[in-house]
Amino acid sequence: MERTLAIIKPDAVARGLTGTILAMIEGAGFRICALEMVCMTKERAEEFYAVHRGKSFFESLASFMASGPVVVVALERQDAVGCLRHLMGATDPSQAEEGTVRRRFGESVERNAIHGADSPGAARREIRFFFPDLGPA
Repeated sequence: MERTLAIIKPDAVARGLTGTILAMIEGAGFRICALEMVCMTKERAEEFYAVHRGKSFFESLASFMASGPVVVVALERQDAVGCLRHLMGATDPSQAEEGTVRRRFGESVERNAIHGADSPGAARREIRFFFPDLGPA
């Protein structure tokens, strides 16, 4: 089993899509290990997205992620990272495959409904960031 982290972003939470997105995730064979609704400060969002510091979108992303509540979810299944990336779809919703979370619910590259870890190493770091007491898979 492998674990990954998903974040249902402020745009999707505000539009009442949390349950629908969680149902898609569970329907794709994921087991929810931990779940919490949080309101990140801009500083906390900057810490989480520190790997993007210096990139043109960093400040906007941190501000957006601090603009409202998000739902963070630790997930588990075989090939969790790859399967979640496929379920999410391309970062740009207009380029995402039909039936993916971002194609269905994303409004733009930034307001694309969901974040997911991009590698097993990132998944471990991201899960520890939000769920430090969650044991290994």
